[in-house]
Amino acid sequence: MYAETKDGFAVSLIVADKGQVHFDVLSPCVRPSAVADSASRATAPLDPEAEFIPRPNIHSDFWSADRG
Repeated sequence: MYAETKDGFAVSLIVADKGQVHFDVLSPCVRPSAVADSASRATAPLDPEAEFIPRPNIHSDFWSADRG
């Protein structure tokens, strides 16, 4: 979904192939700024040989889709 006003305000909602949700808002009143590095380290255990961070694999009876 994408919507934009004539004044330049916009919002978009994307649901990706693995169920990830992306919600973006654009406001002409705000200037872009740099994103600061994280002040803390990741707490999840990662395989030192892994090339990428794995996708979450935790099932929730409430939030998870039934892939049966």
